[in-house]
Amino acid sequence: MASTASALKSDSLRIGSHTFSSRLIVGTGKYARLETMREALDISGAECVTVAVRRERLVDAEGKNILDYIDTGRYTILPNTAGCFSAQDAIRVARLGREILSQLNNPGASWVKLEVLGDAKTLLPDPIATLEATEKLVAEGFQVLVYTTDDAVVARRLKAAGAASVMPAGSPIGSGQGVLNPHAIRICLEYLKDGDPDYPVIVDAGVGTASDVTAAMELGVDGVLLNTGIAHARDPLGMAQAMRLGVAAGRLAYLSGRIPKKLYATASSPLEGTIGSG
Repeated sequence: MASTASALKSDSLRIGSHTFSSRLIVGTGKYARLETMREALDISGAECVTVAVRRERLVDAEGKNILDYIDTGRYTILPNTAGCFSAQDAIRVARLGREILSQLNNPGASWVKLEVLGDAKTLLPDPIATLEATEKLVAEGFQVLVYTTDDAVVARRLKAAGAASVMPAGSPIGSGQGVLNPHAIRICLEYLKDGDPDYPVIVDAGVGTASDVTAAMELGVDGVLLNTGIAHARDPLGMAQAMRLGVAAGRLAYLSGRIPKKLYATASSPLEGTIGSG
């Protein structure tokens, strides 16, 4: 019988029509230099990267286009609607992303990471506008990965609307607080995977370090999407490697099955029949 560790080598993440061997999805924003971003993507082991496709986010202050620093033959690009505060704006940006990636012949043209924010301070999603945008984009043939809160009822509504993946936040975007409410994530998993165990659930936002990634994966989510945790680390390249290992460790631990938590100690070695016992 093959060990869990051996089985992990063929373990893959499937979202809609896309399949990846890596369960880490990384963002491309917030880096001090595009050259650092390019190297961090490589070290992270990610096969899918998310890009904000609004014009002002594609080109930096020096006039450099971020797409020139991403190997579109190597990575599947997941366009996102970051910075949108209405369903109409998010739908427009999603269409723009499809047009851009179609010109690049990148398989990411068929899907979108949907963000419809309700507040500029908290960057929390607007649940009503998010549901509206999901329904309309699905009707247009998009595979929609939806950023949402950890509200299980909202998550279930988004799945029913046709979302290819529901992505509850671990904590607010860029906060680095990790998974603040693991119990809520567990309920989301229960609701979303009921009768559909292969439905992909991704923790998106708030991850600050590798232990946050591992903790999320140990809950049984199918992957983690992050950006700031790598881009704003003191050493982005070192953190990219740490996040890669954190995802693998968390996934392996989840599949292996942790021991139950107990109130009292349990001896590692038998207390009876040992040398010197009467």
